[in-house]
Formats: sequence, C-alpha cells, structure tokens
Amino acid sequence: MDRRFRFRRAANYINLSTPLGLLIAVVGRAARQPGPNGLILAFGYRYRFPIAGAFTVGNVVLTRRDGLDEQLILHEGRHATQWAWCVGLPMLPFYVVAMLVSVIVCGHQASYNVFERLAGLDDGGYPRKPPWWKS
Repeated sequence: MDRRFRFRRAANYINLSTPLGLLIAVVGRAARQPGPNGLILAFGYRYRFPIAGAFTVGNVVLTRRDGLDEQLILHEGRHATQWAWCVGLPMLPFYVVAMLVSVIVCGHQASYNVFERLAGLDDGGYPRKPPWWKS
C-alpha cells in the first residue's frame, strides 16, 4: 500500500473516525471486508439514513448495496482522505454545513457541496445542477 494511504488509515484510526465508521457498520449489520488502499467496505447496511448510495466515515465505506463499482470506491476513498484532513469527527458538522450551502445554492445536497465536488461529482454519480440564479 502506498505511503499516503497508510498515513490516511493511521490518521483516521487515531482521530476516531474509522472506529466510529466500524461502530456504524456493526449497528447497521453491514458485512465488512478489506477494500483497496486501506479502505474497509461495509455492504448490506440496513438503515435508510443517509440517503446516499454509499457514504464514508473514516476509512469505512458503507452501502446498502451488495457491491460498489470502482469509480464510486475512488470517490469514497477521497472522502476518507477528507476525514483525515478534517482531523476526524469535525468532518461531520463541516459536511452538514457544506450540504446546506449546496441546497441553498442549487436545491441539491451535493452539486455545490465542496466535499462532494473535491471527491468528484461524476465519480459519485451526482448531477451538476446550476445555481438558482442561473436556472
């Protein structure tokens, strides 16, 4: 594994985001397996929240699906890096604020969410909605 992914994995354990992700996976009864670049893939997550097809907490990628395509795993891996750079749990309120800004700007939770844009809207399967003042 590349050094940057080893750093991300260690940082997300230390900042407690990966342990939180593992706890969410256990509570959501998701089957866990090792993924690429130090990610942990958790399939069969049982709850309807959040509404995304997949979501990441630390290095844990959770989904209700039975599998994920490579493009979406790359997208979620970028979120794992964001968790490391946001020093873990502060990522939650930062993400909520970014989501609210996006809803205000264009009516969609991801199109203008800085975290989703940096992770790659296309890789995450999100639309590119115009801001309300251009529609």
